[in-house]
Amino acid sequence: MKHKLILLFVLIAAFSAHQAVAQPLNIEPGLWEHRIQMTSQSGQMEEAMRQARQQLDALPPAQRQMMEQMMAAQGVNFGKDETSFRLCITAADIADNKLHLADENCTQEIVERSGDRIHIRFACAGDPPSRGEGNVTIVNPKEYSGNAVIHTEMDGKPEEFNVNQKARWISADCGNLRR
Repeated sequence: MKHKLILLFVLIAAFSAHQAVAQPLNIEPGLWEHRIQMTSQSGQMEEAMRQARQQLDALPPAQRQMMEQMMAAQGVNFGKDETSFRLCITAADIADNKLHLADENCTQEIVERSGDRIHIRFACAGDPPSRGEGNVTIVNPKEYSGNAVIHTEMDGKPEEFNVNQKARWISADCGNLRR
């Protein structure tokens, strides 16, 4: 599913920078909520997300509730203007700089790091292949923001996505949500 891949690219952009940095970033372990707003050059992605939301809204109440519960169990919520998801980041993950988000088909490179600001470049060999650059700024141990530009294809045509993300720490306890 292309939308799921886009979320993966955002996660890679936001966190994979940890994996190549000698000093770990100053963030709290636990449950994190990420809010993402995406726009595409062609508008196709926004239309596909709108249609997916309409299909979910059109389900009979029992089916809709079941779908929403399944997505929530995975930490995902599709809103009208943004998508949010939750992710568990453990203290061991932070200490080891292993956040287990990068797809094996993706490579990342830190272009520059200045204090709590990281500029990265990434490429993913999936179907379709994608590449991009982004910035992550650690606001404090319980909040960061980021943006990225992703170049890929949709329906065989070049496409560019602009992604803005805000993440906030929810709690030290991840509950039933695991990576």
